[in-house]
Amino acid sequence: MIPWVIVEAETAPGGTRLELARRGSEWEVRADRATLMSNRAHGSEDALPQLALREVPRASRVLLGGLGLGYSLRATLDLLPAGGEVVLAELSPSVVKWNRTHLADLAGRPLDDPRVRLFEGDVRDCIRDGAAYDAILLDVDNGPSSFVHDSNAGLYTRAGIRAAFEALRAPGVLVVWSLTRDEPYLERLRDAGFAASEHRVRDRPGSRKKHVLVAGVKR
Repeated sequence: MIPWVIVEAETAPGGTRLELARRGSEWEVRADRATLMSNRAHGSEDALPQLALREVPRASRVLLGGLGLGYSLRATLDLLPAGGEVVLAELSPSVVKWNRTHLADLAGRPLDDPRVRLFEGDVRDCIRDGAAYDAILLDVDNGPSSFVHDSNAGLYTRAGIRAAFEALRAPGVLVVWSLTRDEPYLERLRDAGFAASEHRVRDRPGSRKKHVLVAGVKR
């Protein structure tokens, strides 16, 4: 078997060790040696904007939190009109750098698309900056109760949900990627005024493994 090779390793904001690993044509980004993302399975990342644009088909301005390997960004761009815009918020400069170099061709170089406006920082700052979005897509943690960065916890509190609600035009949609179900988060969305629902999607075609997308629609 081909061994895994650490291509690059850097320290992310907050002190987390990020590793870019490769085995043949397989790529992984790891945080403190735990796999965060892989090009072997990105079905749920593709489904994130697909669900959002199904709920709000005329969306033209999208905030995407989390670059990953570029698959969610690519899927968003494939659905947006020519005059649309994606504000991409990514906290880790390393992830941005790797997407421009080693990983660039995995998703067809989405960062090169002129409709992308890159913000290297906390997605919460984009939510609170007074701009209006048709859709907010969050793929920055393993779910509303399992954080890659502890500081992200505020995204999923009542105050964080209210901020997202206020940042959305009507109709608008918030979609959050999660590894598992989170009923309390669904209830908080509903309490804030969202029509909330949960969607289970396969991590790749033919796989039995499923991830969860939580959608909140602002009417």
